[in-house]
Amino acid sequence: MNETAAMPMPPVKMYTTAICPFCQRAEQLLRARGVAEIEKIRIDLDDALRDEMMRVTGRRTVPQIFIGDYHVGGCDDLYALDGEGRLAALLGGQNA
Repeated sequence: MNETAAMPMPPVKMYTTAICPFCQRAEQLLRARGVAEIEKIRIDLDDALRDEMMRVTGRRTVPQIFIGDYHVGGCDDLYALDGEGRLAALLGGQNA
């Protein structure tokens, strides 16, 4: 039996809109890092969801990305996390 089995990947949630190049770039990076499922919350379809995003994140722009309970932030924040080598650990269930 393999004692070093990987922890399951935490859920990934992204507040997004229909046409958002930064959302697309963020999704591409997440997919490249092995994320199979992303819960996309379309704030352009429901003002209540936009209000929820702003309340939870304190931000008005998309994407707003969560990995598990950790608020990554936007696309630039995601790429910075990856550049620092911390994204893989976070996706592996470890603290950023």
